[in-house]
Amino acid sequence: MHVQGEPIVILLAEDDPAHAEIVRRNLETAQVANRLVHVVDGLEALDYLYQREKYSDPTLAPRPGLVLLDLRMPKVDGLEVLRTIKADSSLCSIPTVILTTSSAEIDIAKAYECNANSYLVKPVHFAQFVELIQALGYYWLIWNRTNR
Repeated sequence: MHVQGEPIVILLAEDDPAHAEIVRRNLETAQVANRLVHVVDGLEALDYLYQREKYSDPTLAPRPGLVLLDLRMPKVDGLEVLRTIKADSSLCSIPTVILTTSSAEIDIAKAYECNANSYLVKPVHFAQFVELIQALGYYWLIWNRTNR
């Protein structure tokens, strides 16, 4: 199953390379036709979103249609990235999904207070993580309707 029309860019802010690879492979396996851009920390995510530094060429850093955001990242944490996205009128409409290992109620509450569109906890078991990413791909990129 492929997304109709122009593929969207998915910005994945994830400092764990193994988790990033699981996301990439499973979106690919689910045949979700989109471009995944992986950044390794919150500062790089903001650089991408604001087309700064190595992302200053807008053709190389198109606006993402979905942001997948880990909470615990170096340089700038995920909540600060989320706050920045949702406070900026040019970025706030981008669906932003927290994808993290934390199931702490305080983290969930803070994410929703900062207007996260969804909060997903990465399962410990590989097979469940694979299933979560496939479901995420189908929901946000195929079934969900936006006003892009």
